[in-house]
Amino acid sequence: MKIEISKKVEKLAPSGIREFFDLVLGMKDVISLGVGEPDFASPWLVREKAIYSLERGYTSYTSNKGMPELRKQIAHFVKMRYQLDYDFDNEILITVGVSEGLDLVMRALLNPGDKVIVPEPVYVSYAPVVELAGGKAVSLKTDKSNEFKMTPENIEKLCTKDVRALMINYPCNPTGASYTKQELEAIAKVVKKHNLLVISDEVYDELTYDFDHTPFATLPGMKERVIYLNGFSKAYAMTGFRIGWACGPEKVIQAMTKIHQYTILCASITGQIAAQEALKNGMKSVQEMKKEYKRRRRFIVESLNEIGLDCHMPQGAFYVFPSIKKLKVPSMDFAKGLLKSQKVALVPGVAFGKAWDDFIRISYASSYDNLKEAVVRIKKYLSSSR
Repeated sequence: MKIEISKKVEKLAPSGIREFFDLVLGMKDVISLGVGEPDFASPWLVREKAIYSLERGYTSYTSNKGMPELRKQIAHFVKMRYQLDYDFDNEILITVGVSEGLDLVMRALLNPGDKVIVPEPVYVSYAPVVELAGGKAVSLKTDKSNEFKMTPENIEKLCTKDVRALMINYPCNPTGASYTKQELEAIAKVVKKHNLLVISDEVYDELTYDFDHTPFATLPGMKERVIYLNGFSKAYAMTGFRIGWACGPEKVIQAMTKIHQYTILCASITGQIAAQEALKNGMKSVQEMKKEYKRRRRFIVESLNEIGLDCHMPQGAFYVFPSIKKLKVPSMDFAKGLLKSQKVALVPGVAFGKAWDDFIRISYASSYDNLKEAVVRIKKYLSSSR
């Protein structure tokens, strides 16, 4: 029997990040600076709460929307932290990480042929989830000279009548780019002018280093057109718990919930209970991790520039995106050569699209000692390659 796969799925390229890291599996003594995951364990109070919940027999389904207690806490958290008002019962949905939230919002909003502006370089799933939902991703290429940020001018150039939404991620994976309130206000004017929706992924919000994070939904006139995505994976080092949230207009959240209840049903009750503890008592741990990331950020940027890799200072997240243009070698060849020769794993820029073959992504969510040793090894590789 001949089995045919969906044409949309067949056209999708596999994740370039995962494809490369399949090569790393089984290798010994590799310093991995590739996968975007905190090297810290989840705060002990969070883990203890999860363990205790299992011991007490909390192993059931929850409401499709997520536990009311968690949704109330999120509503209270964003109100206290950002002065954002969301109704916990109608405007907040608990998702299986921000990744599910992205998928749900695209499927809830897009009709066949609708276009979404997607900045590049950005997290590898953005364009695919647009395409899988029947939409069309319109690439907005950023530039190193502008710290890889979108500008009102380059958004405006792409705003045709069939563009439905703007995707924004800040601080950004892979560049660490983020936006001041003034920069966001300028973008918001274009959003309003062209009547766009905004899907705002702010999962790295707590890891903003040089200025305060401003949620897009807090800008004047934006709350009714913004779907605000966030979660616990990055700042709270809770990647394995798979808990995210979506805040937005009731109509959109209802549509997302409808898809969610037929496909996922609900997020893990263990993860949701752990998330409640994180919101209640986790901020001290977040600040401690942030302080260490900031120390590593300065070290890795200064060190890479010293050994000859042009690297800008990211404003958030835990990535740097140095240029290897002057080496005149494809990023995949560079990454494979470094892995084979020096056992350092990083992400080739081509994983984020062909336009980024002159770059590599390095995650500094690795110990300070690992970063120091990695720099020594990268320097050796650069010396041997010249």
